[in-house]
Amino acid sequence: MLIKTIFAGFGGQGVLSMGYVLAYSAMVEGLQVTYLPSYGAEVRGGTANCTVAISNEEIASPIASSPDNVVVMNNPSLEKFQHQILTGGVMFINSNLVESRPVRGDIVLYEIPCNDLAHELGSDQSANMVMLGGFIEKTGLVKLESVRNAISDVFKEKKKAKEMNLKALDIGFNYMRNNGGNA
Repeated sequence: MLIKTIFAGFGGQGVLSMGYVLAYSAMVEGLQVTYLPSYGAEVRGGTANCTVAISNEEIASPIASSPDNVVVMNNPSLEKFQHQILTGGVMFINSNLVESRPVRGDIVLYEIPCNDLAHELGSDQSANMVMLGGFIEKTGLVKLESVRNAISDVFKEKKKAKEMNLKALDIGFNYMRNNGGNA
């Protein structure tokens, strides 16, 4: 098994954190992992994306020219990555900020209102972890408990952020479990 995922959005949306937490979770589960962040010259508000490859065997390259999954948090990311995803691949979109929809009919699409769900939680900045929760529920790439442990480790020095991110993760996971997120 080799699964490659691209997380993409504006700088400041936490797309690099989503990828890092996923990679950390997979590593804790004993899987082989690569994490490759990329961001534009402008940090907040510029483009940001990362590629996470997860496998039970050694990974030859961290680059994902044809990813299995793409997670997009904004319109420019949809436009940039929708043509790269594998036929039969899975795309997750933040339906609050992504106004367009993929033009391809050969991929699976899940929509999550990440910003609305994070706002209801009281933390607009947690939209990324809402998305990660939904992603984990649908892909099953790693166990939810592994992601919870990764968040606790990654945010151990920031107690308030840790607690909010754990709640956001659960909200996204449960949203997808209960509502499906199908377009």
